[in-house]
Amino acid sequence: MDTKRQQKFGRQIQKDLSDIFQKEFKEIFGKGMVTVTEVKISPDLSVARCYLSFLLIDDREAVMDELEIRNKAIRNALANRIRKQVRIIPNLVFFLDDTAEYAAKIEALFEGLVIPPADGEEPNRVADEID
Repeated sequence: MDTKRQQKFGRQIQKDLSDIFQKEFKEIFGKGMVTVTEVKISPDLSVARCYLSFLLIDDREAVMDELEIRNKAIRNALANRIRKQVRIIPNLVFFLDDTAEYAAKIEALFEGLVIPPADGEEPNRVADEID
């Protein structure tokens, strides 16, 4: 359970990283987009676990590798924005957030699912009327 301070700090880093990725490091993503879905902060505020979701990017692993290579520059850009607000600039650790892809896969499975009525039951007329 994160404290209010961790949550507030995480939201601020999330907002600032999104802005940094859109303005200063957009060449990493090419024509694709990146979303900072969540930032979890360690209790001592020294490590920020940043979860990223990509749209229109085919090679996600290459982008993640490029982010790791440029981690120091990204952290420096973040430091320039939050330097006066915090004592410690957190180390950034990037993770791929595939929650949206997982949800789409589950949704596709549910759409293809056909449930026959149990023996002795009438078919669901409401569902038939909607289709």
